[in-house]
This record gives sequence, C-alpha cells and structure tokens, in this order.
Amino acid sequence: MPNHISTQAEQKMALLQVHLGVLLLGGTAQFSKLIPLSGAEISFGRAVVAAIVLLMIVKMTEGNLKLKNARDYRNSIILGVLMALHWVTYFFAMQMSTIATGMIALYTYPVLIVLFEPLLNKQKPELKDLLTAGLVMTGIVLLVPDLDLESDFTIGILLGVLSAVFFAARNVMNRRVFSHYSGTKNMMYQSIVIAAVLLPFEIDGYTQGLDSSTWLWLLVLGAFFTALPHSLVVNGLRHIKAKTMSLVSCLSPCYGTAFAVYFWAEYPNTQTLIGGALVVSAAVYETLTAHKS
Repeated sequence: MPNHISTQAEQKMALLQVHLGVLLLGGTAQFSKLIPLSGAEISFGRAVVAAIVLLMIVKMTEGNLKLKNARDYRNSIILGVLMALHWVTYFFAMQMSTIATGMIALYTYPVLIVLFEPLLNKQKPELKDLLTAGLVMTGIVLLVPDLDLESDFTIGILLGVLSAVFFAARNVMNRRVFSHYSGTKNMMYQSIVIAAVLLPFEIDGYTQGLDSSTWLWLLVLGAFFTALPHSLVVNGLRHIKAKTMSLVSCLSPCYGTAFAVYFWAEYPNTQTLIGGALVVSAAVYETLTAHKS
C-alpha cells in the first residue's frame, strides 16, 4: 500500500513538473517582444546561457559529458543546426506577426512529423493524416488576414510554419539517431552547437555592448525558460507516459497566447481563434492516434 501511494505521489509531482515545464516553454515567446534584439541575436544569447546551465546539470546528474562515438557527435551537430534554424525563425515569426499566430503556426509540427516519417520509410502517408494536414492548412489560411508577401504579418506566419518544419525534422531525426541520450544531455549539445553556429554572425552585436537589462533578460530566458523547463520535462517523463507529455505540450500555444494578452494586450481576433483551434485540435488528434498505434 505505501508503494502504491508513493507511486501516485510521484506521478502527481511528475505531471506538475511537466505542466510547469510546458508553461515556461510557452513563456519563451514573450522574449521576442521583451528583448530588443533580432531573432538570431536572441537565439545566440539563449543558447550560450542554456549550454552553460545544462552542462552543469548534466555534470551533476550524469557525470559523463562525452558522447559514445564520432557518429553521435556528427548527429549532434546536424540536430543543433536544425534547432538553430528553428529558434531563429521562431523568434522572427513572432517579431513580425504576433505571439499567438507565431506559436499556432509552430504547432503544425506534430502533423508535419506524421507526414515526414512515412516518406522516410518509403511509405505513403495514410489518408487520415492527409486529411489532418488539410485541416491544419485551413487553420493556417485563417490566420492570414491577407495573403500579401509584402506584409510583415504574412511573412511572420510563413516563418512560423518554416520553424515548424525545422522542428519536425529535428524531432524525427532525434528519435531515430539520438534517443539513447537523456533529454538534458541532448539539449546541452544542441545548445552548444546553436551558439557555435550563430557566433560568427552575432558576435559583433554583443561586443558592441548590451545594456544590463538586456543581459538580465537573456539570462532569465536561457536559464529559467530553456534549461529549467527541459530538465523539468525530462524528470517528469520518468513517471508519466510520453502520450501525457505530448498532450500537455499542446497547451503551449494556449499558455503563450494568454501571456501575450496579459503582458502585451495582444488579443487574438475570432478568425485567429478559429484557425488556432483547428491547428491545436489536429495536433492533439495526431498525438492521440500516434500513441494509440
């Protein structure tokens, strides 16, 4: 009986950790407005801070910082480059449109994954997945008030979808070639690669000097909204099902939108809410059916 009670307590704590982790990850979008830097500059600062914090966490929890072989180092570089492209386009998307539309566009990635994986296995996507993809595209079209490529808002949404493509590709590859490492070590290496990739492009902006408030927000973003939530999610997954984690993660755009309403008075209109509901519903559906199969 005590073991049963202990297990229930662990599961409740794990679920709390996962919800807090997803809540914090949903809050990352706010830094696109809060930090007066470009999306690439924010990504560079975020990666540097996250890499340092995650390195310390991995050293304390796992001891060994090394990967097993040269192939894993090569794969970590590819995964880091994909993640760098995802982060940069993610922040630019919300700087050019709104936080709600940028995050909703990003959450096309669960559907993109179910379209990518059959193609990699030289199979055709199932009809239900194609129909779900059509639902997502309808939702994205509803987000765009006017299909004008000269509009920053439209470009922002397209960048959000592009960010989802990079994120989906990273997740598919990660599951295939890097899942034998913990999520914390995984993210540590990717953060190091992101910082290294962006360093040549962003070092000038940092050497010219940033004010103290910008440094503070970068530290908060990298430590408390990147390293901490990834660690919380990894710890939570020890006691709850991956399906539960995936479903909770679908709340991220809802959290991000709520933060945007509170902090920036960015109220989504009815068309955006309908489009968002279609995209998030499709993400939830694909999550449920993927884990059921």
